[in-house]
Amino acid sequence: MLSKVKSFGLNGIEGFLTEIETDIVGGVPHFEIVGLGDTAVKESKERVKSAIRNSGFDYPSKHYTINLAPADVKKEGPLYDLGIAVGILAATEQLATKTYKDFVFVGELSLDGSIKKVKGVLPILISARSMGYTKFVLPEENAEEAKFIAGMEIYSFSHLAAVVGFLNGEEETKSLPLEAKTFEEVAKENQNKLDFENVKGQAMAKRALEIAAAGGHNVLMIGPPGSGKSMLAKCFSGILPDLTFEEALEVTKIHSVAGELDLKQGIITNRPFRTPHHTATVVSLTGGGSHSKPGEVSLAHNGVLYLDEFPEYSRNMIETLRQPLEDGSITVARAMQTVTYPSSFTLIASMNPCPCGNYGAKDRECKCSPAQIHKYLSKISGPIMDRIDIHVEVDNIAYSDLHKDSKEESSASIKQRVDKARKVQLERFKNSKTFSNSKMTVPQTKKFCVLSNECQSLMEQAFSNLKLSARAHDRILKVARTIADLEGEEEILPQHLAEAISYRGLDRKYWSI
Repeated sequence: MLSKVKSFGLNGIEGFLTEIETDIVGGVPHFEIVGLGDTAVKESKERVKSAIRNSGFDYPSKHYTINLAPADVKKEGPLYDLGIAVGILAATEQLATKTYKDFVFVGELSLDGSIKKVKGVLPILISARSMGYTKFVLPEENAEEAKFIAGMEIYSFSHLAAVVGFLNGEEETKSLPLEAKTFEEVAKENQNKLDFENVKGQAMAKRALEIAAAGGHNVLMIGPPGSGKSMLAKCFSGILPDLTFEEALEVTKIHSVAGELDLKQGIITNRPFRTPHHTATVVSLTGGGSHSKPGEVSLAHNGVLYLDEFPEYSRNMIETLRQPLEDGSITVARAMQTVTYPSSFTLIASMNPCPCGNYGAKDRECKCSPAQIHKYLSKISGPIMDRIDIHVEVDNIAYSDLHKDSKEESSASIKQRVDKARKVQLERFKNSKTFSNSKMTVPQTKKFCVLSNECQSLMEQAFSNLKLSARAHDRILKVARTIADLEGEEEILPQHLAEAISYRGLDRKYWSI
């Protein structure tokens, strides 16, 4: 007997249709899976055989051939188990009707027949909907993330026997489609517990981070140890704009594929804040590996990637940030496949100015030699510095500032200004794929960053004195545009441009040693 069952696989964060063809004939008992499956796919034959028997169904001793089409696309993971089991039961005529042909089956099977969760359900559903496949049978544990995809008819089960009962139309096992959820029902207020009102002083750093949040700009903070760089970075997520539903879906797709999604919540509601340790590998940062999965730069998509002690990361690891910082995506090429992951994030990096940390400090003496300082700073290359929009110095706070009674401005108050500036940008770019000033294309920069004669003169002087690159020139204009948006100005004024230029001077102070 021959049967055909639909399932879906994953290539990066995009789903593709997989047709499971099952052919059962007499002869020497054998079970063969073809179609370019990995080890997890090949091993599914043992899981499927045990699951069918332990669920109370017959498993005849015959010759089984399972083909996963298309045969030239690599199949990974145990998500085909359920589809293979249904295909075998259909081919052995243990399904009373052919309703199984209407559904797509995704799920991993345990030996006892229970259905376990799988990774990547959300991107599979999104891709399937675009192809016209709307009826799915999924593991019960994946039900929450499936509820946010409108226009789908989703049935979730915890055991193979329940799936067969549903397909056979048995009254006691009938299951209603999952009830859809809206993003607004689960979207939460930003849960960040650190607030800028708890950070004493550091007005310049706070101002720089406010601009970064308003325009999506990258920031580098340089200062001695204990000056508050890490705390400032951790407070940053509290002033970022709330995730939209479209952004939340993009983030959730990536976390679902990586296996990091909270299945009880089903969707990411707050912007990611990723802080990989400086001992992390290049693959863990960029993604890939033998079983390709997103790295930290992709898990931080639509959020923040915070790299503390920036020069402590390997030079090779830092240089891999060039493509995602410029393009908002990263392409991972391996022998068997090439995958592109989205990685549009705000980079917040912090570092000491030298090995002892005191170079340039007002009240501390640096004990490092010029050669030691140069070696330490040279880990951060010019091209990386060029891609960071805002450079800000964070010095030690004075005792009087640390113990003053005056209350600092809260994150909620700063966020109101950030949200207002972002609304201006969303209106400005409403007919394009750009969402913030930092992502403006060259034509958009020319259109929305027009300078007056006075600003042109100021920009020309800065370009010459600071020896800026064309990239740095454009990034200064984008920062100036964000400062103007925060001030509610339609045009970039000289004071906006002057402030933007002031955030590009530290590489000349420290890297010219």
